Amino acid sequence: MKEKIINYFKDIVKEMKKVSWPTKEQLRDYTKIVILTMLLMSLFVYIVDKGFSEILKVIF
Repeated sequence: MKEKIINYFKDIVKEMKKVSWPTKEQLRDYTKIVILTMLLMSLFVYIVDKGFSEILKVIF
């Protein structure tokens, strides 16, 4: 059992070495894209929510 656990973690290390990690610049760009997308989606949801709220106030 102990040997299986050790082999498991050795395999993890091997696989992590195969990973193609992004550069700092790529990571920064991807982070900006994610943050901007989240802000835009939040704004969209807020506007739709406000719109439905106002429509429901008029109806009821």
